[in-house]
Amino acid sequence: MPRGFEELVAEAAVVPVDGWDFSWLDGRATEQRPSWGYARLIGERMARADVALDVQTGGGEVLAGVPRLARCTVAVESWPPNIARAAVALRLRGVHLVAADSDRTLPFADATFDLVVSRHPIATCWPEIVRVLRPGGSYLSQQVGPASVGELTEYFLGPQPAVVGGRRHPDGARAAAQAAGLEVVDLRMETLHTEFRDVGAVIYFLRKVIWIVPGFSVERYRERLAELHERIRATGPFTARTTRFLIEARRPR
Repeated sequence: MPRGFEELVAEAAVVPVDGWDFSWLDGRATEQRPSWGYARLIGERMARADVALDVQTGGGEVLAGVPRLARCTVAVESWPPNIARAAVALRLRGVHLVAADSDRTLPFADATFDLVVSRHPIATCWPEIVRVLRPGGSYLSQQVGPASVGELTEYFLGPQPAVVGGRRHPDGARAAAQAAGLEVVDLRMETLHTEFRDVGAVIYFLRKVIWIVPGFSVERYRERLAELHERIRATGPFTARTTRFLIEARRPR
């Protein structure tokens, strides 16, 4: 029997959303992955690195899965629930975890790292990336692109100004990296397919990825959620486009 609206809401409203493990959505939502394979790429870079840094590591999920880490690997994270998860995930790998806000500053000495990586950072402080990289060192990051899952944003908030859809464009990242003094050696973007198969999956996603619908709560959007539940039951999964870009930049020697 199909599950009812209240049952789906009650379940999704209380499930923990710390960390960046989305396995709770297995069978309930799907997201196409970029062709470049970020985890594989950082595995290749880490295996050749001496001292490496993972910025905004989340719960340490990606870093913990790297087959061979750098000789010295450091991770930084600011959100307390993520810090707790990362401490468990990374302890056995010998990773040094630092609790700090990395949006504006990185709490490390100049020219410390020959590799800095970051998956889906909220923001990138390019001058700080340059400062902590050694000459010849590299920054590799997979980032959320413009208007990602914009269909979901507009379902709840209505049409968005064009300026909103243009944020987080890879051209802006290129310009910021170059302005900070980095050489961009790789930049690619892909538009991917995402679908949500029940309203509980939507609630979980919006509770976890809080910038898609700022201020989201079940109470605030109960009516729209009920309409979405009926829409999914009648016509199938809610579909959206996800954008991702890969940027690799190097500090000149």
